[in-house]
Amino acid sequence: MVLKGYPRISETFISNEIRLLEEMGFKIHIYSMRAPRENFAHESIKQIKAKVTYLPSSMIWGLPAFLWYNIRLFARMPKRYMACLKLMMSRFALAPKKHTWIKHMLQAGFIVQKTIIDEGEDIGHFHGHFAHTPTTVTMYAAKLLGVPFSFTAHAKDIYTQNPRRFQDKIDLAKFVVTCTKYNEKYLSKVALNGKPIHCVYHGINLDLFSPNGRVTEAKTPYKILTVARFVEKKGLDTVLRALAKLRAEGIDFRYTLVGEGKAAFNKKIRNLIDELGLADETTLPGTITHEEVITLLNEADCFTLGCREAEDGDRDGIPNVVAEAMATGVPVAATDVSGVPELVTHEETGMLCPSNDVDALADILRRILTDAELRAKVIPAAHAKVHEVFNNKKLIHDLGEIYISHGVPCAGAK
Repeated sequence: MVLKGYPRISETFISNEIRLLEEMGFKIHIYSMRAPRENFAHESIKQIKAKVTYLPSSMIWGLPAFLWYNIRLFARMPKRYMACLKLMMSRFALAPKKHTWIKHMLQAGFIVQKTIIDEGEDIGHFHGHFAHTPTTVTMYAAKLLGVPFSFTAHAKDIYTQNPRRFQDKIDLAKFVVTCTKYNEKYLSKVALNGKPIHCVYHGINLDLFSPNGRVTEAKTPYKILTVARFVEKKGLDTVLRALAKLRAEGIDFRYTLVGEGKAAFNKKIRNLIDELGLADETTLPGTITHEEVITLLNEADCFTLGCREAEDGDRDGIPNVVAEAMATGVPVAATDVSGVPELVTHEETGMLCPSNDVDALADILRRILTDAELRAKVIPAAHAKVHEVFNNKKLIHDLGEIYISHGVPCAGAK
């Protein structure tokens, strides 16, 4: 399994997937294209048994290793290596950064020569998470080794690039997985050859999330929670402006905004909080562990996100934290972007409004905080919906069956 980075705090869904696939009997080797950025990880990472290999991520510092393993691989299988080079060159014109696509080919050669030929690793299938660079490395490694590959498409990886850059990946892959029906519809339109595209939601570990007998009614000061990376597509500015509108109406609340982003965006968010006069109501704990997020969910009266389509086309699928809030008995007020309506139905399992609409978001926040009858209806319905369609144990079993049906080796297969 080829990943952009491992482990990553924002990609709990991938670590959960790996852990549950291992329980089914799949033996997994993780290839990470970069070292982890955070200095801590979720507790679930400790349960994963997979071997992890970190690929050289720099063309400069990694060049000696790249040359050593790729020259040896070329000498061992010149025809197959040249065929892979031909594939790379056919895609070269589409590369926004030419040197990175050369690096991806070299990383694939490193995988095959070092970990498979030299170290005797037995790999029968490659799978990439995210349709952009991890799947490029996945595709080249599979081509060099002569085994099938597949990949999972998520959101940013398909909506921020020209479809031509992943059409050939769909064409060459054994199958494709994606995490929302919204994505499945889009990829099916892009695909040229009717390749199988399977929709499997990420799901969440429902053992960790429960209302635990909490009452549905909320009391002031209301506790409002957002967990998100500080990026444009999360619509955090819309959320903050909606909260300022609520405060101007005299609604008493405390707001916790979990997460962070690049320095410039962090500063932008902090400046907006000060500009709107929300500093006294807002807590910014930064990036925290999954266990700490669960503690905050257990205390929250409402969860909110202002998801939007960013200027570069990036957008969310179904943020897992939305499902986690629903499972914990925390009603969600969010925008109707991408796959969110597949889980949140307005006034039934949560509250939805159009993106970028401050007044509309303020309105649904006000209603879900103050309307006891609405909360009593939405909260149990949301809990039931998540248990019906977002149980990761069932979903990963479904994913495992898809792998098995396409011939991916599994010790637990019947």
